[in-house]
Amino acid sequence: MAIASEYLKAAKVSDIHPGESRLIELSGHKIALFNVEGQFYAIGNTCTHKGGPLSEGSVAQGLVQCPWHGAKFDLKTGANLAGPAQEPVPSYKVEIRGEDIYICLIP
Repeated sequence: MAIASEYLKAAKVSDIHPGESRLIELSGHKIALFNVEGQFYAIGNTCTHKGGPLSEGSVAQGLVQCPWHGAKFDLKTGANLAGPAQEPVPSYKVEIRGEDIYICLIP
């Protein structure tokens, strides 16, 4: 289990309203941060098919669809659930501390 010092502040809760997402860059990692009905999820921003920006994708039923070619990824695990991508994206633990959103970069 990750300890608190492994988490980096990524944003404020008020910065990302329900239904929105943002590209966050932390220590060289490009992360797509999503607010789904008040629950925050963080996965790698780069689609494993052709590099599409997942932070710009549409979200439904716990999945994000790449805006370039339609690959779908699970917001909780980063698993690839529909092609053309064949590989998952990284998923990151998210912790809310007061009004701040923290992301752990260590699996």
